[in-house]
Amino acid sequence: MSARDTSGLGVARAVGFVSPALLLIGLFLVFPALWTIYIGLTDYSLTGVSSITPKFLGLTNFMNALDDALFGNALWLTLVFVIGSAVLGQNLLGFALAWLLRSARPSLRRLVEGFVLLSWILPSVVVAYLWTAVLDRDGGTLNSLLGNGNTAWLVEYPMACLIIFNTWRGTAFSMMLYSSALAAVPPSQLETARTVGASGWQTVRDVVFPHIRGHVLTNTLLISLWTANDFTPFLLTAGGPNHESETLPVFIYQQAIANGELGYSAAISFLLLIVNLVVALLYLLLLRRREPK
Repeated sequence: MSARDTSGLGVARAVGFVSPALLLIGLFLVFPALWTIYIGLTDYSLTGVSSITPKFLGLTNFMNALDDALFGNALWLTLVFVIGSAVLGQNLLGFALAWLLRSARPSLRRLVEGFVLLSWILPSVVVAYLWTAVLDRDGGTLNSLLGNGNTAWLVEYPMACLIIFNTWRGTAFSMMLYSSALAAVPPSQLETARTVGASGWQTVRDVVFPHIRGHVLTNTLLISLWTANDFTPFLLTAGGPNHESETLPVFIYQQAIANGELGYSAAISFLLLIVNLVVALLYLLLLRRREPK
């Protein structure tokens, strides 16, 4: 058998191995994305004539979205939600738990990790119901503890409640990732920092962070994308009151299901996809930057 035949056989085998994966990617990722783009270019609706014979509108839906004050409001609230509950909340709390638990007794560490993981693995509907019971104005747990039965937390402070809720629920992933990352920090360097009298912040900044920089960026990328596309806020506030907690996934749902404007909601979905890709590329560029010597 010639070298060319051997090379061709190797290519055929490689294609055969990756074909199932490529088929799944095309079926569940590429096709839905292309279909979303197509729907976003039409006036496709949930009911009526447009649900059977949609008209081609070009970029009209995209231009309308950019001019829609409610879309701008949803985009801003999504940014606040991501920064507050993911970039800051889950990142900082996850690292703090991992840092404090690294020297804790194994029994205490397993207990804390178990409680944190429990909030992550419970179904969204169950967790949302529990938090609604905690924050309810009439007979809610929080009002009972504070002795104040007149505060409607989900109505008066909807975004603050969502940020605290998502931080509490999503911290488990950051904690586990940082626990694994901290295990790779050389103990000798930590001991040296302690010997020379470095404070906790100085140790984290000068010794720990250079070793876990890649983990920080990876964690921030993942939790940011998950949070930006999270639909759980709908279960707590349904985007209210008066659109004050209407993040982009909730806004898309309202346009598609409540208003029946599938074409418009598809256009907004594609814009959200573009935002996700830009954020991912930004983090990848930061990840590829060489660490300072």
